[in-house]
Amino acid sequence: MIQVEHLTKQYANRVAIQDLSFEVAKGEVLGFLGPNGAGKTTTMRILTGFMPATSGTARVAGFDVWESPQEVKKRIGYL
Repeated sequence: MIQVEHLTKQYANRVAIQDLSFEVAKGEVLGFLGPNGAGKTTTMRILTGFMPATSGTARVAGFDVWESPQEVKKRIGYL
């Protein structure tokens, strides 16, 4: 259902996410844990289509989060 491959997000001199890859199957539950600045919110913003990644791909239900953000938003909820 969610596929992330080699996701990277860089802000000027700062790397927020570097080469992140994971998969979440339908029905599986996932939590992001980590200290401030670990990239949790940045990862979720990319997955929900609110922010582009610097490189890598993210798909939800087979839809690329940046190429088809409306299709992704129909299938996920985020608080």
